[in-house]
Amino acid sequence: MTEQDWNTVWTETLEPWLAGLESDRKRLVLLRWRWTAGGMALGIAAAVTLAWNNVEAAPIVIAAVLGPFLGYMIGSHALGKMSKRIKAELNTTIAGALGLTYSPKPYSPARFDRLREFGLLPSSDRRKFEDHFAGELDGCEFELYEAHLEQRRRSKKRTYYVTVFRGVIIRINFPRKVEGITVITRDAGWFNGIQSFARGFGAHKLERIGLVDPEFEKAFEVYGNDQVLARYMLTPSFMERLLALETSLNGKKVRAAFDEASGEGELLIAAETGNLFEVGSMSKPLTEPGRFNRIVEELGHITGLIDLLVAPARLGEHEARQGE
Repeated sequence: MTEQDWNTVWTETLEPWLAGLESDRKRLVLLRWRWTAGGMALGIAAAVTLAWNNVEAAPIVIAAVLGPFLGYMIGSHALGKMSKRIKAELNTTIAGALGLTYSPKPYSPARFDRLREFGLLPSSDRRKFEDHFAGELDGCEFELYEAHLEQRRRSKKRTYYVTVFRGVIIRINFPRKVEGITVITRDAGWFNGIQSFARGFGAHKLERIGLVDPEFEKAFEVYGNDQVLARYMLTPSFMERLLALETSLNGKKVRAAFDEASGEGELLIAAETGNLFEVGSMSKPLTEPGRFNRIVEELGHITGLIDLLVAPARLGEHEARQGE
């Protein structure tokens, strides 16, 4: 879609709808402020009472902090529900304009276990999946969702969770059969030898594959069960585009795999991008186009690169180069 097309979607569909919700947003923001102020007053009163009765300092501090916190949380409930409603509408409209569908959560996280099997996602004790986009683009079956993975950690005093992955998972099925398995991970420097020994790929026996370009050899490690096919798929331009995807999403550690399991041409990508496709602060007017433009840009970085990512595999870049 062109910039003019997106402007039409905004001005004719979303902006009028959001304008109709603006008075409710202002009312709910004011309600949140009142709940927070009330909680603060209650917390101060409780703290003063405890201090007057010579209670230890810890309960006094807790009372002073807990009051405004609880007030803010109670006051934010209705505003949070509105934010979720707006997010769903914006993402659904944007997806529809691209011929895609959107749902707040994936019915089933596509190929998640396969990515874990290839070691492209870390183990986790707590998982959350959201923002599922699906459809067909440029003749390719396309699917995208976000994953938030956490590991449980323990100390002497408590158990807590640490984020080990937060980003997007992409599945692209393109019209050319992939034979074999090629896994693209990030280079680990001096630890390559250790990781190569310890790395497992489930029941698959994959060997280390050297890349033609030494620059990409510094950034990636590649494993596969067919040296010839892996080098055919991993052209210099493909590797450049894989890094471009990481840069455009302001992410890090993009990794991927060509997988024969689907019986077609399947490309799986995982990139640590943080939390995308959100509507932003509800303290700002809803009719500011920034929140809409940000989601369009985030999704556009991914969908706009699909054809570039699959072109070498679909068109046969090596043959084209030999004919030059």
